[in-house]
Amino acid sequence: MRLTNYTDYALRVLIYLATKQNDQLASIKEIADVYGISKNHLMKVTYQLSKIGAVKTVRGRNGGICLAKDPSEINIGKIVRLTEEDFKLVECMDGNDPVCIISPVCGLKHVLNQALAAYLNVLDQYSLADIVRNPLQYAQLFQIKEAVKDTKDT
Repeated sequence: MRLTNYTDYALRVLIYLATKQNDQLASIKEIADVYGISKNHLMKVTYQLSKIGAVKTVRGRNGGICLAKDPSEINIGKIVRLTEEDFKLVECMDGNDPVCIISPVCGLKHVLNQALAAYLNVLDQYSLADIVRNPLQYAQLFQIKEAVKDTKDT
């Protein structure tokens, strides 16, 4: 299974924000520049992340975005489920009229459903904190001066 760019960007935004000091704001432009991706796409991603409560936005001249909760409270599986539009691995998985001639007897759909469930189950076992275990290493790559203290040091 391949994640869409939308979900990839959502995860990247969260990773970036997890490297910032608590409540330190980042701009969408800042994040877009670090990753070399479209600011317009990030605006859409950030809007959805704020709607689902993963980030909070601050309007105004000194505004920006930051995590809305502790990284340990942001589940990767939940983020993927909320940002991916389509989990059907093959056309017959959407429940509509069979498109394939073997649909009435095919066992592949069941196998693919199990594989998808296992995939999501693995993602459910991880939080943003698990992904960003060493925020200082990320901050160095992002060239962030004020980063969250490395969790290994605590």
